[in-house]
Amino acid sequence: MLGKTDPQASFFDSYVEEYFLPKEHELLKIKEKVDFSFIEEETKDLYAKVAGRPSYPPEVMFKILFLEFYYNLSDVEVVKQLKFNVLFRCFAGIKIEDPLPDDTSLVVFRKRLGEERFETIFDEFVKQCKEEGLLEERLKAVDATHIVVDVAIPNTVNLLREGRKRILNQLEQERDKLDHSLTKYLPDKASRKPSKEDLAKEFNLSRELIGKVKGKHSSRVEELTRLLEKVAHSEKKRKLVSFVDPEARFGTRFAGYKADIAKDESEIIKKLPNPSWR
Repeated sequence: MLGKTDPQASFFDSYVEEYFLPKEHELLKIKEKVDFSFIEEETKDLYAKVAGRPSYPPEVMFKILFLEFYYNLSDVEVVKQLKFNVLFRCFAGIKIEDPLPDDTSLVVFRKRLGEERFETIFDEFVKQCKEEGLLEERLKAVDATHIVVDVAIPNTVNLLREGRKRILNQLEQERDKLDHSLTKYLPDKASRKPSKEDLAKEFNLSRELIGKVKGKHSSRVEELTRLLEKVAHSEKKRKLVSFVDPEARFGTRFAGYKADIAKDESEIIKKLPNPSWR
C-alpha cells in the first residue's frame, strides 16, 4: 500500500533544523522551494490501494536516491548516513522516530520505478529547481566521447573495492583462511575523496586479482569475478552499478556519460539527451 509523508514536523526535528543546520545549505534550499508532492501522483499506480502494509513514501525514497547520487554514495552508505546525518534526514523528510529503509528497499524501489518513470520525475524536479533559481545558467559542456568524468571516480573506485572485498571474503569463507599472497588486494579504508591516481591503482589491483582467481575456484567466486570484470575493464562500456543488485541500471545519469550534457555549478545535471542507461 502507498505510504504517504507526514508534513507535520516534530518539535525535536523543528528545533534541530532551526538551530543546528546551515540555513544556506543547498539541500535545505531545495527542500524549501521544490514541491515534491507530485511524486505521489506519479507513482500511486505502482502500489495497492488498500491491501498490505504502507510502503516507505515514494517522495522520501526519491530524495534518498538523489542524496545517493549527488554525494556519490552507495545504497549501503546512504542508509548509514541517514542513521546519524541530521541534514540528510531533514532533506529526505525522515523524522527522528521514523524507521529507516534499508539498502534492499532502495533496490526494490528502483526496480519498481523503472527508467522511464524515473526520468519523468527527475525532469520535473530539475524544472522546479530551475524555476526557483536553484540552478545557475553558466553551463559546462562535456564532450560526447565516452569518458569517466570526475564525478564518476568515487562510484567506480567504490565498486572496484567492493568487488575485490566480496571475492576475498568468499575465498576466506571457503578456505577458512585467506591466502597471504592475496591480502594485498584487500581494499584500504577510504579517508578522502579518491583521485584519478587512486582510480588507476584500483583498476590495476582489480585486474591483477581477476587474473589470479579466474577459473580456479568455486562457482560463487567465478560469479563475483565476472561482475568485477564488468567494472575493471574500462575499455568496455560499464554495465554494473551495484554488486547487491547486478541488474540495476540507475546512476549513469549522474556518474558517466555518452552524450553532450549540460551541467551547472551546483553539479546537478540538467540535460542528458541520450542517457547511457543500458
